[in-house]
Amino acid sequence: MIDAKPRTAIALLGDDGRVDPARFAALAGVEEVVPLTRPYRMVAREWRPEPTVITLPRGLTVGGTEVLVIAGPCSVETETQIRATAALVKRAGAVALRAGAFKPRTSPYAFQGLGKEGLSLLKAVREETGLLIVTEALDEAGLDLVAEVADIVQIGARNMQNSALLKRAGRAGKPVLLKRGLTASVTDLLLAAEYVLSEGNPDVMLCERGIRGLDGSSRTFFDVNAIASVKSLSHLPILADPSHGTGRRELVPAAARAGIAAGADGLLIEVHVNPEEALSDGVQSLYPEQFGLLMQELRGIASAIGRTIAERT
Repeated sequence: MIDAKPRTAIALLGDDGRVDPARFAALAGVEEVVPLTRPYRMVAREWRPEPTVITLPRGLTVGGTEVLVIAGPCSVETETQIRATAALVKRAGAVALRAGAFKPRTSPYAFQGLGKEGLSLLKAVREETGLLIVTEALDEAGLDLVAEVADIVQIGARNMQNSALLKRAGRAGKPVLLKRGLTASVTDLLLAAEYVLSEGNPDVMLCERGIRGLDGSSRTFFDVNAIASVKSLSHLPILADPSHGTGRRELVPAAARAGIAAGADGLLIEVHVNPEEALSDGVQSLYPEQFGLLMQELRGIASAIGRTIAERT
């Protein structure tokens, strides 16, 4: 017969998320620290059971029954390219244009975007087409520039855990699109969103854009499970990015359809007027005719689960 040593369990009640479990784990005599509550608070469904519905310009919303489709090229390259692509995605039914004026790239020699000139072109396209603008901010100083033009400020996967940038986004006064990092868990993503909400900005939408996997058949692993997980854990809307989630043009439509079926509140899809000449991510950018066909398919899937694809007003 084994004589088990008695153990004492101590419960800490009223934890608001500000207590670091490591402080207790380091104490003598502590064998294990078991969290009883989630490490995030404001983004949790326990905090707000009903879904957050974010109001956007031109009568659009995200987080309700409508599914927001955001489409466009990876980067703003030229005036001709961005105007032509914007016109094409609008004609197909997209309500927002995604394009980077500032581009974080793995190589320092790759195209980094047009910067302020790119923002000026996006502003002109919005005035001409009525499309909402989604574009990325890379740092705190750049966020102020982006916020002057963007209807939705994107925080990319590389910056998901940039706490200073997240806090600044929380004070920017604009809806924030927060992408999941390449190696981030769902908990990591929700904690990153907590930074933005804790600074006073409740208008945060999350984005599943693929994580690193072991299979080299695609650029990243598109984690459809994450969409359903976020829906159960958080009240925040979540979008899907099948373009970065797969990295291959031929895989994008299937992943986009799966994202809608899994409950995504919107899609980010890369579309280029001429993908062969794209300065970045041409291999995962849809041709205009492919995007038009996909939009027809998405309307059918959305209808089957009691939702609609958002229409421009």
